[in-house]
Order: sequence, then C-alpha cells, then structure tokens
Amino acid sequence: MAGCGQQAVRPTAPAADQPQLIARADLFGDPARHGGQLSPRGDRVAFLAPRDGVQNLWVLSVEAMEEARPVTDDRVRGIRHFQWAQDNATLLYLQDEQGDETWRLYAVDVSRGLPRALTPGGVRAEVLGSSPNDPNGVIVSLYQRDREWPDVYRVDIQSGERTLLVRNPPSRGFSRFIVDRENRVRLGARPLPDGGYELASRDARGRWRTLLTIPFEDAQSSRVIAFETDGRSFLMLDSTGRQNSALVRVDAETGAKTPLGENERADVVDVWLDPATNAPEAFATEYLRREWRALDPETQADLDFLDSRLTGDFTVVSRSADNARWIVVEEGPALASRSHLYDRADREGRRLSSLFRHRPALDDAPLQPMTPVEIATRDGLTLVSYLTLPIGADANGDARPESPVPLVIVPHDGPWARDSYGFDPLHQWLANRGYAVLSVNFRGSAGLGKTFLNAGNREWGGRMRDDLVDAKRWAAANGVAPPDRVAIIGSGFGGYAALAALAFSADEYRCGASYNAPGNLFAWLDTSPLSARAELYPRIGDARLPGERDILRQHSPMFYATQIRAPLLLGVGVRQGRGLRGEADQIAQAVRARRGNLTYLVFPDEGRELVRPANRLSYLAVLEHFLGDCLGGHVEPVGASFEGAAIQVYDGAMNVPGLSAFARRPAAMRVDPPPPPPPAEGGEESEDELEEIAPAPEDLDAAAP
Repeated sequence: MAGCGQQAVRPTAPAADQPQLIARADLFGDPARHGGQLSPRGDRVAFLAPRDGVQNLWVLSVEAMEEARPVTDDRVRGIRHFQWAQDNATLLYLQDEQGDETWRLYAVDVSRGLPRALTPGGVRAEVLGSSPNDPNGVIVSLYQRDREWPDVYRVDIQSGERTLLVRNPPSRGFSRFIVDRENRVRLGARPLPDGGYELASRDARGRWRTLLTIPFEDAQSSRVIAFETDGRSFLMLDSTGRQNSALVRVDAETGAKTPLGENERADVVDVWLDPATNAPEAFATEYLRREWRALDPETQADLDFLDSRLTGDFTVVSRSADNARWIVVEEGPALASRSHLYDRADREGRRLSSLFRHRPALDDAPLQPMTPVEIATRDGLTLVSYLTLPIGADANGDARPESPVPLVIVPHDGPWARDSYGFDPLHQWLANRGYAVLSVNFRGSAGLGKTFLNAGNREWGGRMRDDLVDAKRWAAANGVAPPDRVAIIGSGFGGYAALAALAFSADEYRCGASYNAPGNLFAWLDTSPLSARAELYPRIGDARLPGERDILRQHSPMFYATQIRAPLLLGVGVRQGRGLRGEADQIAQAVRARRGNLTYLVFPDEGRELVRPANRLSYLAVLEHFLGDCLGGHVEPVGASFEGAAIQVYDGAMNVPGLSAFARRPAAMRVDPPPPPPPAEGGEESEDELEEIAPAPEDLDAAAP
C-alpha cells in the first residue's frame, strides 16, 4: 500500500530474530470446542464445534467424554446461542438470516437430531426463561405484532404451540419483561422520556403498577438479574443512590432494597446463583482485574479449591440443576480458554477434570503477558487500560519495551462496555506480529462507576476521542511507541472511534481500520429502535434540539471524511442495515476524491459481526497486510485466507496478493446524497425537516445492536 512509509516484512518462515508466527486461523477460526452447557440432570454436556467447517451443536455424555456426536447440521452461518430446555432432552438455539439479527428460535431433540422452528420466520424472538416446573415450555418475547414493542408467549417445545401470556399494554410500552421461576411475567421495563426507565410490577390479575424508577444516570448500570425461588424478591445490580453498581435484593411487593455486596472502586459485574433457588452465592467486581467474593462458607470453599487447582482466572458458566456439577472456564492473557468439569459432590470429595481446550493449536504458541495500566487524562480522569508487548521487547520485565515499538490502539465496541484483563486474540495476534497493543477504557465505558460512564454523554467524537489521544501520548511519553508509528483499529463503536480519530485527530495516527461503524450520528439515532431513543438522545445527542444538532454533526466522521489523510481500511457488512453501507460509500467517495490511500471491503452476507470464518479470516488477512505496510510488522502470507469468502473490494485490491479476484468498480457503488448541514443555532425545524437530515435507509427493520 503505497504511501504508508514502511515496507511490510512477509517471511514464509521466521528468521532467527523473528518469532514463530501464530496462524490467524488458530486465533480467529472457530474454536475446536467451546460454549459447554450442562444438561439439567448433569449427565450430558452440549457444546459448539465445527462440523464440516460450520459451527454446530454437539453433545457428549459425562461418563464417555470422548464420544461426542453432532446434533445439528447447519451448512451456512453456524449456531452461536443455545441453552438446554428443562426436559433434559432438548436444546434450544437462536439463528438469524445472514447477520440481520432477526433471531428465530429452534429446538432439536438430542437423541433424534431433527431441528424444528418454534417461532415464525422474519420475527425477532428473545428467550425470557424456562422453569423445571414447566419442562415442556419456554417463555419468549416476540416482535410480531409490533416490531418495536414485544409481546410475551409460552411456546411448547414439542408441538410449537404458542400461547399469549402478555400483550404489551399501549399505555405502558414495555421494552422488556422479566419472568419468575414459575414462568410468570412479573416485571416490565418501560423507557421514560428523560432516558431513565420505570420498573413495573404485574400482579396475579394482570394489573401493572410502578415498583421502581431508575433515573437516566443509573439506566446503564442498573438491571434485574433474576427472581428467587419464593417469588417474593428478586436480585438486581443497582447504582441508584451510590457511585458503583451493587448486588441488592429487592422486595417484589414494596421495592425495598437490601444490599448484599459492593466494591468502592468498581461495579459488581457478575453473580453466582444457586440453580435450585437462585440464591446468590458469590459476586465479582472488576477494576483492573476480576475479583470474586463468596457470600457463604460453602462457596468460599469452592473458590479456595478452584484457586488451588487452576493457574488462570476462572468463572462458572454452567451448573446442573442439583448444583453438584459445574463447568468452569479458565483463561489468562497467555492461556487460551479451557473448560473443566467440577464435581462438587464426588464421593472422594471435590474433583476437577479437563473437559476440553477451546483452541488446542495455541497450547505451545508464544503468547504474551498483558499488563493493566492506569492512564491520566488531560481533565483528571483515570483510564483503566491493558498493554501487551511483542516477544522480546521487554527484556527486564518492567512492562515497558527496551526501545519503542509500533503501537496499535484497539478501542472496544459498545461504547457502554469495557475491555478486561485476560486472553484476547487481537492482542496476541498483533503482539506476535511485532506491535505493542493498547486497549483503553475511555470515558463512557461500563463497569467503572456511573460517574465515569456518564462522563461520556454527548462526547462520542469529543472527549472520548481525546481519551484515546491521551492514551496514545502516554504510550509515547513512556517509551512504549514512537509518536509517529501508531495505528487505531476497531469495529462497531471501535470502528467509529477509528474513523473519528482519522477525521478529527489526523496528525496523531499513521493509519486506521474501521469495520461496520456509524459515520452519521443523525442516521444512527434515526434508525435506532423507538424503545432505545429516549436514552440514546442524552447519551449521543438530540437532533430535535438545535444546539445538539451541531454536536451530532461535529461528531459525525462522514461529514469530515475529506479531512482523512492517513491510510484507511474501511469494511462494512451489508446485512447490518441502518444505512451503514451508504455511509461507508460516501466516506470512500470522499477519500477517493482526494486520492487518499483507501482499501474498501464490502461483505454482502454479513452484518454487525463477521460470523462466517472465511469472511472473518479474509478481513483479518487484509488488515494484517494493511498494518504491515503502515507500521512495518511481520505478515503471515495470505495462503488460503480468501477461500470461501464472500467479499467485494472497491479500493485497494492490488495491495494484497489474491485480493484482486474480488475487485469491483467503484462506479457500481450505491451513493446516497449526504444530509444537508444543520441550521444555525436557534433555528426552527419541522418534523419533516428533521427526517430529511437523516433519511431512513432501506433496511429499517434490521435489529439494533
């Protein structure tokens, strides 16, 4: 890729001073086995694994763990989300159509292996719960009558018969529902105009009343976890009246709250529940690293036992109904995930045995440690971040390279999510190629207290972007990276952050890569679900207010794409909808018009994520060459990375070997006219004019992220 200033190193075998390259497929292909779930009786384990190259459901017996067999035979996109039904014989799973996230619910009998649809096609379904007292039923919300507001049904997993339980009341407009352990709809969450939400209680006669009101500043950090067995109380993560989310028990009749666990530095982020009663057993908080605290002596004994047997961090991902068996996943920065079967009631005492390794090809790979770092911002906040260095860069073990190395900053998606300490394939891949890697929890990230989260309100292209610049400058000041050899890459919000960085902080970054990122915040808000907009407006900007229209425009990279000077890798999945393809076309057109260095990839059968391994590996192969040309790192040859990929290349096809076979003419791209600029401060707009600012795309029925 001409103009990046460095030539890529493309060895077919490592030189004496170069590390063994870890294959992209070993890091980013589908895991060999993962996602293990115990059946209710604890006698079988269902898991995900490839079948003829596509991820499918498999089952094994706990008594014969080497004799796994597939129970589905999907040939297209694979299966990603599943759970056991309470009958111990059926698996329930969700699938969409080519990334449109209109999830449909299926059931498959593990003995016969014949999947059947339980919900209509083209209608988004969400599983709300199941009960051991109703083993043949599952409770789902369906967006059938109204694509914005769901109704609740009981679905018979044998016959597929659907019974309406709750029709979303027009006077309420609930965005989600919560059921108890008897499959009764007990709570509904209703968005409020100020961005908060009302938690309403439903009695046995179907009458609703307000139980709790969650203010806007607590809306992202407060949520219901589950009802306890007696139905008189439920567990909740709650930040109202405090800085960080705490685990609380809520009286379902009065709304009175009893705190059960909290931490002064960070939110509660995970809770262990007894599967028979939903009583809380332990909770986790996470500042730099996740820390577990037991709520009873028996669980403390479990924590002590697992601590003594495992070297990495661990979490419990599944339990049998009697709590006698657990599946425990262990992982660490230099330890790829592995699953263990934990027998708590073995006759000889507690026993831990290996279930499977998720990526056995990485067992002997040169994985690198990760270091938590705290970075001060220009206005006094602290950014919890994670740094990984290339092999051999840190000879004295002080978590700093002996001399600066090229750096890749990887902002997370969300943005109301967070990066964490642990195994990260992106970190390992980039460090293996010779780069330092920095993940930054910029303001607006979750888990670090509501003040930090709300500091990101209306700051998408403002102080959140400044935080990434401050992190980049910290790296330069601390000898991690040369200030002129820093790239920024991401997807979703991370891709938006990369676009904003190149458009608004052009002198800070050598190059950037963005996949499926919103470039026009007017359109992003306009195509968001109605149920989410009341909260999104104060978090991103409200186009209905003249002053905030300026903010939205100033934070929308699409309007400033002509300012992009650094090389850009731009990718988009067509099935995401929401106008992202049109926005990407306009950004590409602007960069192309000024003869910028552009590589533009379109994936016609993908959406928000690159789900098909062939597509995922093809994008990463292009990204690896792009970074190699820009920063000078090692590059694994393309090899078979493009085999089976569905990809259209509009720019940069000659920059990567084999990519020209997918080249398209830019003139064939769909380009919509850009929205007009917002009026001057204080101007008045009609409803029609507001719609013209961000014309709705063709794919308005696509699911929201």
